[in-house]
Amino acid sequence: MEGREEPPPGSGPGPGVQPPPPLDFTVENVEKALHQLYYDPNIENKNLAQKWLMQAQVSPQAWHFSWQLLQPDKVPEIQYFGASALHIKISRYWSDIPADQYESLKAQLLAHIGRFASGSKIVLTRLCVALASLALSMMPEAWPCAVADMVRLFQAEATPGDGQGRCLALLELLTVLPEEFQTSRLPQYRKSQVRAMLAQECRAIFPLLEQLLQQPSLPSAIKQKALKCFSSWVPLEVPLLDCERLIQAAFSALRDPELFDSSVEAIVSAISQPDAQRYVNTLLKLIPLVLGLQEQLRQAVQNGDMEMSHGICRVAVALGENHSRALLDQVEHWQSFLALVNMIMFCTGIPGHYPVNETTSSLTLTFWYTLQDDILSLEAEKQAVYQQLYRPVYFHLVDVLLHKAQFPADEEYSFWSSDEKEQFRIYRVDISDTLMYVYEMLGAELLSNLYDKLGRLLTSSEQPCSWQHTEALLYGFQSIAETIDVNYSDVVPGLIGLIPRISISNVQLADTVMFTIGALSEWLADHPVMINNVLPLVLHALGNPELSVSSVSTLKKICRECKYDLPPYAANIVAVSQDVLMKQIHKTSQCMWLMQALGFLLSALQVEEILKNLHSLITPYIQQLEKLAEEMPNPSNKLAIVHILGLLSNLFTTLDISHHEDEHEGPELRKLPIPQGPNPVVVVLQQVFQLIQKVLSKWLNDAQVVEAVCAIFEKSVKTLLDDFAPMVPQLCEMLGQMYSTIPQASALDLTRQLVHIFAHEPAHFPPIKALFLLVTSVTLTLFQQGPRDHPDIVDSFMQLLAQALKRKPDLFLSESLDVKAVFQCGVLALKFPEAPTVKASCGFFTELLPRCGEIPPIGQVVQENGKVLLQAVLEAIGGQASRSLMDSFADVLFALNKHCFSCLSVWIKEVMQPPGFPSPRLSAEQKDTFSQQVLRERVNKRRVKEMVKEFTLLCRGLHGTDYTADY
Repeated sequence: MEGREEPPPGSGPGPGVQPPPPLDFTVENVEKALHQLYYDPNIENKNLAQKWLMQAQVSPQAWHFSWQLLQPDKVPEIQYFGASALHIKISRYWSDIPADQYESLKAQLLAHIGRFASGSKIVLTRLCVALASLALSMMPEAWPCAVADMVRLFQAEATPGDGQGRCLALLELLTVLPEEFQTSRLPQYRKSQVRAMLAQECRAIFPLLEQLLQQPSLPSAIKQKALKCFSSWVPLEVPLLDCERLIQAAFSALRDPELFDSSVEAIVSAISQPDAQRYVNTLLKLIPLVLGLQEQLRQAVQNGDMEMSHGICRVAVALGENHSRALLDQVEHWQSFLALVNMIMFCTGIPGHYPVNETTSSLTLTFWYTLQDDILSLEAEKQAVYQQLYRPVYFHLVDVLLHKAQFPADEEYSFWSSDEKEQFRIYRVDISDTLMYVYEMLGAELLSNLYDKLGRLLTSSEQPCSWQHTEALLYGFQSIAETIDVNYSDVVPGLIGLIPRISISNVQLADTVMFTIGALSEWLADHPVMINNVLPLVLHALGNPELSVSSVSTLKKICRECKYDLPPYAANIVAVSQDVLMKQIHKTSQCMWLMQALGFLLSALQVEEILKNLHSLITPYIQQLEKLAEEMPNPSNKLAIVHILGLLSNLFTTLDISHHEDEHEGPELRKLPIPQGPNPVVVVLQQVFQLIQKVLSKWLNDAQVVEAVCAIFEKSVKTLLDDFAPMVPQLCEMLGQMYSTIPQASALDLTRQLVHIFAHEPAHFPPIKALFLLVTSVTLTLFQQGPRDHPDIVDSFMQLLAQALKRKPDLFLSESLDVKAVFQCGVLALKFPEAPTVKASCGFFTELLPRCGEIPPIGQVVQENGKVLLQAVLEAIGGQASRSLMDSFADVLFALNKHCFSCLSVWIKEVMQPPGFPSPRLSAEQKDTFSQQVLRERVNKRRVKEMVKEFTLLCRGLHGTDYTADY
């Protein structure tokens, strides 16, 4: 038993104080250790003291020293430890306490609580928690009316001198009782039994709490405690009807500033209980109480009392959000519910800028989703009535939200902290999501409404409009256009026409203009005549570093969606892009996006045009790279090399003249003939190939540079597919040389891509086969030297082998491939601590085992070495590997059973034979049951996964414990 274990020899409070003997948990030694924990400056001594004290708390001697530590002459820190030790003993080691000692333990705790009622509050709370734990363990048999008894005992013994202290002690005890229940370790059947008992016991408490809240003469501290006590009982599924009078008392208490916070918590907690919606009459009675807070809310807003307005808003939202469906169903009360909705609207539009002047409006956003969902889920007739009633409300909501989304004045915004600006950004995203959702309710009329407002704003000659107002309306448009298909909207042409009229004097407005154009890129693809209206704006913005993200992402969207309509503008786009790239206006990631945009753009041009543009675009970088290739390696030129290689690979990621990505769109989008002749990307790669080799020769031992080189070819292969064929021989040769000199995972990943794409191309596969055999041989040598320092290489190698087995299994027929060595490497990789590596090696075996029949070398190796594989898999399941990997090991076990059944039935008996394998916790019977279950299941992989999960829990001693709850 844990509580009876001896502490490790030599553990103690540390060198500063002579450590007590291992089991000498006396009062004096505990006090010494506590002194060391609190006051010794040496952190090691503190840690040792804490470890020793934890052992003391669970020792049998804790029953003795705990009470002594609670003596009145001790300091609160020592008394607190004594009370905590009692709680631990009662809550964790209840079975150690003889039944005939329950009553004396209860009496002692009650007496101490009475004494500490006027003493240290932290000690009082721990004693109350200990008594609460005792009560929960004794209920219902040994202490049937625990709560009523507590109330009676504390009321009966009250004397004029200490009445207030005893009342607070009783309230503390009643508050911690349900909290202790929520965290208690009671078995499930006991938990439901005790919950039902506690729910009944609230009848002994609630009248007392009401009485306390209604006495004007009582101090605030008692009323505050009474409200907290109410809050802690509500989660025990107390019916709302039973809470009604206390909720009303809490509403009255909202007028007292000292009780305001506790009252809000109590009301929100009671209203938010899932069960509350059953009590519709009580909910209807609460609406006038909430509406009665409107004057207090207005006063709070007027006085800038953010805490009070926040609290009242929480109460209104709790009622509206949790019970909108139940209240909508009460059609005859539509007016009072509409009044509540309008009160929440006031909270949404509360004056001031979030999060600096107010923090309330964000609480209301989910309510509008809920209300809309509930209206749209009503039956047709009711829905029609409510739609008519609430459409104007939702149009008003859009105005309110767009007003709240407005940026503050420039001068004010400049004083905001970066944290406040970030919170405001997130708040605007939440508003954007809400507007997008509201579109479902209001439809196309919402866009027309926004367009009319924007039009009036931009064409009004009476007064100049603020940029904030314009930006907010555009932001509303962008929010909807980003996710809703606006291709059929009749207002978008007008909006595209209005955008050039916007006087852009500000970064935030310019950003929103850019993002709005980006959101309309699909519409522009269907209406190419309008591209010229907005493209100049985007190209102009590219030169502004402050608009980097918005301008580059918008150009990328336009180039992707409208590429077939961009040839007339291509020269201009390339020239502007080249200019900003050379001036280094943008950060690395935006430069990469810009190259992707140019890749999309060039894909739609004629081959000669592509080559001409590629030449002008890439030449400066090639010249720079040539210069860098001559220099001795150092950190700054490494950054420049990786940057240039990154630009090339991002350009080649999207430059696809064969239009692979358009194939699913249908033939009408094939606006260009399939070009003849070499692919422009291949032409460029062949031109720069020697230069790349030269760079590599100097940077072979730098993983980042090697990775950047491999990325160019990997992205090109993925995009070009078969068109990449002319590059295959020289690339394979270069990869072989690279990998032979210094093995890197990225070279294996690129080899895997080549195997995947060219596996069924006899003309191009020989160099890939030679490369595969070479990298396998080099990796096997690496395994002999010790692969533990290279989990990434082992991971990539296992993935390469799995891909080869999937796409080209006859590679394993090669005489120069040592299948046995490869198999043994796989078994070794199963024992790596890195989860991705283990997963990859399981993937290798699940591809290898089905090939036993068709590839003789594989069949022979599995027959000779399969038992070793099974042993490794069972060791992992037995506890050597993370539980998160069990599905992968189950896949290997299933494959063994499906493809090597006769061998497995012999191996599993032999492997399971030794005692203690795969876990000392297993009986021979449990091992046998598992073996039989596995051998029986050759069809249903899911069942094998379930068996493995069950078995691994048994092996780890976790079966039937709390640890399995989320497994």
